[in-house]
Amino acid sequence: MIAPSLMEPLTLFWRTTGLAHMSWDSALMLGVGGVLIAVAIRREWESLFLFALGFSILLAHLPGSTLAEPGGLLYGLYEVGIRNGLLPALLCLGLGVLADFGPLIAMPSLLLVGAAAQTGIFVSLWIALVWQTGLTEAAAMGLVGGANLPSLVFGVNRLAPDWLGTMVVALYACMALMPLLQIPIARLLTTEQERQVGMAPLRPVSRWERIFFPFLFLLPSLLLLPAIAPLLGLLAFGNLLKESGIAARLTMGLNPTMQTGLLPLITLLLGLAVGGKMSAERFFSLEMIGILGLGVVAFGIGSMAAVLMGKWLYRRTGGQVNPLVGVAGLAMVPLAARLAHKLGVEAAPDVRQRSQHPLLLTYAMGVNMAGVIGSIVAAGILLTALGGR
Repeated sequence: MIAPSLMEPLTLFWRTTGLAHMSWDSALMLGVGGVLIAVAIRREWESLFLFALGFSILLAHLPGSTLAEPGGLLYGLYEVGIRNGLLPALLCLGLGVLADFGPLIAMPSLLLVGAAAQTGIFVSLWIALVWQTGLTEAAAMGLVGGANLPSLVFGVNRLAPDWLGTMVVALYACMALMPLLQIPIARLLTTEQERQVGMAPLRPVSRWERIFFPFLFLLPSLLLLPAIAPLLGLLAFGNLLKESGIAARLTMGLNPTMQTGLLPLITLLLGLAVGGKMSAERFFSLEMIGILGLGVVAFGIGSMAAVLMGKWLYRRTGGQVNPLVGVAGLAMVPLAARLAHKLGVEAAPDVRQRSQHPLLLTYAMGVNMAGVIGSIVAAGILLTALGGR
């Protein structure tokens, strides 16, 4: 028997513990966080973001946790890093520092393939509207089809912020299904002869062409779509830092951070900020299933449109472009480009032709970067049309 004098302190102690506040919602979200952490540890694919996202979900949904509430750490990260667009923009800056736009400069028609891949965004938007979803929510769902994390976070935060965490998880679920979608599509829409095309070396690109290119895609886009200035502006800024040689002139301590440390750090912070917005009410809902379905449809339609554009370039150039470059049209850098290269190598009948397929990877990386630009522009179109700021 516990003395009555001890019962009251013990009861007060129990009420302050997390176990006393455990609910089914908290338990389910803790399970989701644990699964994401396990996936990040077991697989190398996008492990940094998934690890940070899963850990943030754990922190936000521990019973009694106030980290995701006003004044909490995760809430502050969201307010500073996402609400004002800082972290998605910095992610674009890091991508710009690492990006090579040489293939796009040497062959500007590859931009058409990246643009075609954005068809899935607008088709899934239309399907969501038919599904009787609100216009802004439908537009946010459509952005999942762009397969670009910065533009998704930036756009959804302005269109449907309550769905941010759920749509990010949906994006990564669709990315995991990418090979299952794209490989059958590529084989269905291309002939064996087309897949075996060996790509010719691209023409040399001068240093001044590389310096001028960021301005070429930046200025027209921002004059028409100022809503995406944070993303496209810092993508161009990062690439200009690299191509102008400014990044190489930085001090020894900062330059390695620019080249290798910037993207991982921002990715971790973005994952922590997004995880605080996850809720069981949104995640375990019929809408989540619909978002996943729309994402799969958008990925499939975007991939089909990009491969068909690749076939058009194949015919336009007299068989000099392998249509498999269309597989890289979705803005999953560098996963989509690697998949295009893998399909090309598998299709090559002999060693000589396989030796030419590293050039296919070069073209595919160019298309991949075209997909990044295209997905940001598509987000700008939706934000401008709907008044998202």
